[in-house]
Amino acid sequence: MMGNKMLIDTHCHLDFDQFNSDRSAVIKRAEEAGVKCVINVGSSLEGSRKSVELASGYDSIFASVGVHPHHAEEVSEDTLFEIEKLAKDKKVVAVGEVGLDYFKSPSAPERQKEVFIRFIELSKKSLLPLIIHDRDAHRDTLDILKKTYSGLSVRGVMHRFSGDKKVLGEVLEMGLFVSFTCNLTFRNAKVLREVAKCVPPERLLLETDAPFLAPEIHRGKRNEPAYITELRDILSELLGLSKDEVERVTTDNAKKLFGI
Repeated sequence: MMGNKMLIDTHCHLDFDQFNSDRSAVIKRAEEAGVKCVINVGSSLEGSRKSVELASGYDSIFASVGVHPHHAEEVSEDTLFEIEKLAKDKKVVAVGEVGLDYFKSPSAPERQKEVFIRFIELSKKSLLPLIIHDRDAHRDTLDILKKTYSGLSVRGVMHRFSGDKKVLGEVLEMGLFVSFTCNLTFRNAKVLREVAKCVPPERLLLETDAPFLAPEIHRGKRNEPAYITELRDILSELLGLSKDEVERVTTDNAKKLFGI
């Protein structure tokens, strides 16, 4: 469907208000930077609706649908029903972002776990991969995945990976892909960079998580998909691969996982 010479941003939030004034220009800049495909990730019911709507207007944009764990308390049966309907759209390529977040979250851990399991069930039913959010909840996230998949491979990606090498080993053993964001370029990201070196290239994806976590060179500003070239460059250094090879392998991985 698409040539290999390209970059794919597998996780961003162009539906957020931070892009209201120049969304089309941001998308154009991404294309000019070689980002030929973007997955816009739903993080609430309204965000999932907006993601599907945005994807319908651009050939280069795909959508995922889900509810961030911070909003787990707001998830009702009606919410799940509508997300399931949205998941049938032809431009939807994943269920996410869903998972667990124990960092200052307004949603109780037990409710987060319940909702995460429901989204895992939707992922299986819809035959769509998972985009998993895991912050300060590594053990519970991994235990739920192991239990719900009964030792089988998990089709999905651990987004914005923040675990150590031990957690990485378990994630890879489950069959998951791993993605890093532009925080890998931060001066204080030395430990994370050491972890990134341990990811086999065939399991690696690129993401910006825009508008968050702009690369060091743009620190303090809004992030956007065009800046993913900074992430490609740091991974090229860390993995000892050419920039072209990082582009090729991460693009192939994204196509494989998301069917784009």
